[in-house]
Amino acid sequence: MRTLFRTLLLTGAFLAIAPAVQAEDDLARIREAGEIRIGTEGTYAPFTFHDSDGLTGFDVEIGRAIAERLGVKARFVEGKWDGLIAGLDAGRYDAVMNQVSITEARQQKYDFSDPYIASAAVLIVRTDNDEIKSFDDLEGKRSANTLTSNFGKLAEKAGAQVVAVQGFNESVDLLLSRRVDATINDELSFLDFKKQKPDAPLHIVARDTSSEFSESGVLIRKGNPELRQAINAALQEMRADGTYKAISEKYFGVDLSAR
Repeated sequence: MRTLFRTLLLTGAFLAIAPAVQAEDDLARIREAGEIRIGTEGTYAPFTFHDSDGLTGFDVEIGRAIAERLGVKARFVEGKWDGLIAGLDAGRYDAVMNQVSITEARQQKYDFSDPYIASAAVLIVRTDNDEIKSFDDLEGKRSANTLTSNFGKLAEKAGAQVVAVQGFNESVDLLLSRRVDATINDELSFLDFKKQKPDAPLHIVARDTSSEFSESGVLIRKGNPELRQAINAALQEMRADGTYKAISEKYFGVDLSAR
């Protein structure tokens, strides 16, 4: 055995197979440890943030529900966004849950669970606006958007005059004060806004179906088919037993599982 080890080490074969063996053991190691370590920001409401009771949010509650179904506890490790994925590489945690979008570039290096949330670009206007009912009605109208965002590009494509803003909150403020006619923005951000301010006289009149939804999943290291399968099974169970519905209604006021 010692001779075989030395041969593998000298030829580099040991180094080639060691990471794969480690990756395959992630689910077993998590269960042996009794916890799954999840990297998250803790500063990105309503997904991961702090209230009077500590760390909470949509992603946090989904993560805890996944852990429960894996038979372990969830231990969240907080950090800045720029370091979350690097922390996964360094082994500081077993997964990342922080609205990590599923992209082709990330899938080349990491594995994702099935999407646990998706958002779309939506057209938002005041409730007393009867002129704008679709994206086609934006021609010549003023839309509050960040200039370089996909939302701003959609507004320009529809023929709107884009009024430059810094982000979602400023877009909403301009719309409420009638300084613009509309905004194209993130659906989840608007649902969160309406959950906080249900009486605000704004509503969604159209959803963009020409581009793909932005989907987020649980990010894990490559080569963990058993862990990925277990997480996906947990997500399916949560949708079936009403857990996902309850969590989404708590944070967004709607059942996202029905979409």
